[in-house]
Amino acid sequence: MEIRQRNYWLDTSSMPSGSVMDLPRRVDVAIIGAGFTGLSAARVLGKAGAQTAVLEANTVGWGASSRNGGMVLTGMKLDVETLGRRYGMEVTRRMYAASLASIDMVEQIIAEEGIECDFSRCGHLEVACKQAHFDSYERSVEIIAREFNHQLRVVSKQALPSEIGSAIYFGGMMDEVSAGVNPARYVAGLATAAIRNGAQIYEATQVHSLERTSENGTRGFCVRTSRGTLFAANVFAATSGYTSTATPELQKRIVPIGSFIIVTEPLPDSLARELSPRNRMIYDSKRYLHYYRLTPDHRMLFGGRAAFFPENRSTVRRSAEILRREMVEIYPQLRVTRVEYVWGGTLDFCFDTMPHAGELNGIYYAVGYAGHGVAMATYLGAQVAASICGRASDNPYAEIAFPGAPLGLYNGTPWFLPLAGAYYKLLDWIS
Repeated sequence: MEIRQRNYWLDTSSMPSGSVMDLPRRVDVAIIGAGFTGLSAARVLGKAGAQTAVLEANTVGWGASSRNGGMVLTGMKLDVETLGRRYGMEVTRRMYAASLASIDMVEQIIAEEGIECDFSRCGHLEVACKQAHFDSYERSVEIIAREFNHQLRVVSKQALPSEIGSAIYFGGMMDEVSAGVNPARYVAGLATAAIRNGAQIYEATQVHSLERTSENGTRGFCVRTSRGTLFAANVFAATSGYTSTATPELQKRIVPIGSFIIVTEPLPDSLARELSPRNRMIYDSKRYLHYYRLTPDHRMLFGGRAAFFPENRSTVRRSAEILRREMVEIYPQLRVTRVEYVWGGTLDFCFDTMPHAGELNGIYYAVGYAGHGVAMATYLGAQVAASICGRASDNPYAEIAFPGAPLGLYNGTPWFLPLAGAYYKLLDWIS
């Protein structure tokens, strides 16, 4: 069977359609992007009675929100020791607490809105590619228990077969709180919930520009789109790795990085249990990492940074070859297993590898999830929406600096990605 260059998750779900009506002349809030961030915000704003228009250049969930591995993870991309040195332990505690609260929020929304998306608190497992990586796990577990009152568990190499059917790793670190989800069904459910609570979603509506203006004494923005113009008292950019020139100051702070996924044919139950006995969300300790899991119908989903450039037909096709080879290195049991799906998506990394959410030049935003976006995008979308409504919010990421490129050598076109990819591979080799 030829590999389909198609997102597997989309074959398991159906997205709600956006409004076919003309754009409204005026709204309280215009949200750019109908992914996790924008739809979570739209749900909160709709509940608060704000007239909200979600402007999506493509279709609901078209970007990273339906293209990811469906891992709902605790923690952040950077380790807690690095975070503590950079921001101090008080702010780091609040960040870590937010990461835990974000998973609770996803679970609560799914329950309240009745979203059928295979959510499961199955836990995640980080596996060590080198002995030095494993040696750091004990220290991380101790710090997280002491400073954040959150319990992780170190898994020795000898005990690892109870967690993963691969012999190449040096041990692991496990967190029971993390979860798995079908991300396409989840984003579809968020969209349905937003619409049910009064928000309007307009698909095929690309935002071209934002211009400061006022109308009837109210300050706001003239929002020019491919479907016409509207006035918005507030604008929320929820565009992540697809941030465009419509918000140039935001675009210059975000690096779009490609991530690619293959999915196999359904596996026999016995083989699925051998590969992942406890059905964890699994990722490795490298910077140029792999992440993998079983889907609800027992396929192996295997992803990674096979190419740093965002997806196109060439990078997707080449990534399928690379990822299949690397999957078999980890799981020789899959040597003769067919790969049926391959696709790519674009992640949003900031220059400090941190999420950021707040207000920039009068525009609200939440970006920079660096692969941890299922839960954190949901959480920060809701927190920023609360701020727009004038309500109290818990958003520690509004309190940290949001840096641009060193020396200003970046205007939104990531010319340096091949160099960055080579650099991270070198670090993985020498670390």
